[in-house]
Amino acid sequence: MPEGDTVLQTARRLDAALAGQPLTGFDLRVPRFATADLTGRTVLGVASRGKHLLTRFQGGLTLHSHLRMEGAWRVYGHGERWRGGPSHQIRAVLATAERTAVGYRLPVLELLRTEDEEQAVGHLGPDLLGPDWEPDTALRNLLADPGRRVGDALLDQRNLAGIGNVYMCELCFMARATPWLPVGELSLPLTTRLVSTAKQLLEANRDRPMRTTTGATAALSRGRVRERLFVYGRARRPCLRCRTPIRVADRDDRPTYWCPHCQSGPTA
Repeated sequence: MPEGDTVLQTARRLDAALAGQPLTGFDLRVPRFATADLTGRTVLGVASRGKHLLTRFQGGLTLHSHLRMEGAWRVYGHGERWRGGPSHQIRAVLATAERTAVGYRLPVLELLRTEDEEQAVGHLGPDLLGPDWEPDTALRNLLADPGRRVGDALLDQRNLAGIGNVYMCELCFMARATPWLPVGELSLPLTTRLVSTAKQLLEANRDRPMRTTTGATAALSRGRVRERLFVYGRARRPCLRCRTPIRVADRDDRPTYWCPHCQSGPTA
């Protein structure tokens, strides 16, 4: 599942390609909205909210989409061949005179009134990359269920919006806690630091084409570290702190990575 920084970058690409332009073509290939046609309406802009994308159109309408695990938006120039996947995976086509945005494998796609956007994203916690970011609220949300596993609490977008599996694994490593440790067993200063580090990591990567956590904070950067990530995707490779092989476990169909020496707490 894409992280909040990836979704923000997607929103920027779509906004740069479509905003201010009238639609010359509009096609939603989902049964509920298959007859909708916004051709002729101007695209007002594209914004991200956590991991959700909101494309707003003239006339008070918004196209809400979510990428989840497999979804993607691709932007193509006029006459350029579409290369995001086979045609049967296309769920949305938004065309202007110069650019075409094509949505592939989008599991969430709905057209709603702009005034009703809160119905789609109102359940989200503070957005780590949004203007509504409130660290105190995010901290209270995480601590509301002290028996909940740290990894689950971080991934719950109702607590704070924008953390996916990559950042979850990396944040748990930085906190020296396994993802299965109950939140209540972390000290308050450590949980507070977990929230501030999450914000720091996503901010540091919001403009990067290649995500990194090893050099994203001064406290963790050592100059000699060349790996981009501490544990994610590094199964059986040596930990960058202690050289112990990194372990991986399947967790709700997502791989979870951790160092058995550096991180304390229950394991899978």
